[in-house]
Amino acid sequence: MQSYRQTIKGKMMAIYLDSAIASEAEVVKLWGWVKGITTNPTLLAQSDTPPETTLKKLVALTNGPLYYQLVASDKNGMLAEGRKAFEIIGSQTILKIPATPLGFEVVASLSSEITCAVTAIYSAAQAAVAREAGAKIAIAYVNRASRLLGDGIALVRDMASVLQGSDIEILAASIKSPEEAAASLQAGAAHLTLPLAMLQAIATDEFSQKTVEEFAKTGIGLK
Repeated sequence: MQSYRQTIKGKMMAIYLDSAIASEAEVVKLWGWVKGITTNPTLLAQSDTPPETTLKKLVALTNGPLYYQLVASDKNGMLAEGRKAFEIIGSQTILKIPATPLGFEVVASLSSEITCAVTAIYSAAQAAVAREAGAKIAIAYVNRASRLLGDGIALVRDMASVLQGSDIEILAASIKSPEEAAASLQAGAAHLTLPLAMLQAIATDEFSQKTVEEFAKTGIGLK
């Protein structure tokens, strides 16, 4: 097996669509600047096709990674599910594995075969374990962490400090505003995953639009 490691080498920032809806993937494919797709069980449940069919549709709509989250509750089941996901998605697979003792054990078993991300990290210590288990991505739920811990941006900052100098990168999820997106990157996240509406929001500013309208009024341009 060959995993999709080239996507996460070199500390290149990537912005992903957080969705399992094929029509939304089609929209962002036209934009050209969304680099992949992240899914989770809740998002897959919103699709009108079975997970296997949905994943096949999504991987055909992106040149970047497609994240799939394991839902099995025992080690053998998780290992089998991860390998099944790789069979469906291929080299674009990144497995999302929960930040639990069992999850870290599964990462240690699968990370030599398939690129692994540890999801739902709520402490810098868990980020350190993810690194040692062989994960390449550590996922922080920023807004949810703010609700539960008081400061999701501080969590990203603490994770970045612990992971400094390693080859594991932070993906910020659960982003509810453009300001939170920017703050996550400033705190040390390498990547963002956002629903379609939030992707549109980070690309939009009323002053940019007003500036464009002012230029348009000149009527000057190539014909």
